[in-house]
This record gives sequence, C-alpha cells and structure tokens, in this order.
Amino acid sequence: MIVIEQKPKRVELTVYAEFTLADYKEFENAVNAYVPLVGEVDLLFDLREMADFTLDVAWEDIVFARAHANDFRRIAVLTHSQWVAWSAWLSQIFVHADIEIFGEEDEARAWLDDGDEAAA
Repeated sequence: MIVIEQKPKRVELTVYAEFTLADYKEFENAVNAYVPLVGEVDLLFDLREMADFTLDVAWEDIVFARAHANDFRRIAVLTHSQWVAWSAWLSQIFVHADIEIFGEEDEARAWLDDGDEAAA
C-alpha cells in the first residue's frame, strides 16, 4: 500500500508493507501528471515501513528513472535498510538529481527545504 502527497514542487511517497508494481504505477501516474504542471520537483520516499518489493518494481524503477532523468532536483530517501540505501545510490546512475539517504524524517525534510531556499 502507498500514500502519495503532492505539495508545492514536491511529491511525497510513503510505502507500507509490500511495494507492488501496481503501487509503483500509481506513483508514476502521479509524477507524470504533476511534473508537466510545475516542472522539476523534489521527491521524498519514506520506505521505513516497506517490508518488501517485487522484482518488477525494481525493473520499473530503472525504466522510470531513465525516462525522467531530468525531472527531479533532489530525492530524499527515508530508510533503515542498507539494501534500500544501496539501491537508491545505484539510481544515481540514471537520474541527474541529488540523492540523499536519511534515517530521520526531520533531517530529510530539512534537506529538501534547504534546497527550496537555495533555488529561490
């Protein structure tokens, strides 16, 4: 299950339990509808409650990242999993965005907010 929130120049995704391909497609649709309206956005992925993800999600993430290589400014990933952190760093190969891994939500939000102020 996922929860998606669109905020000014930011899309926030929280994943609970298993992250499925249907969930990822829902996220893609939200981004594909929002980016053309506002331009480059920040992403906040909260994966702390994610129990697992399917292999097709990993593949779809690569395809999506390549298609949207220039649509994101900063990507904050909240996780306690070394595997998720490693895969997020791997995504930097395909996306021209700053990607940071955080264990605490307030730190992730502060980093994204700091980027908002620097861009203004």
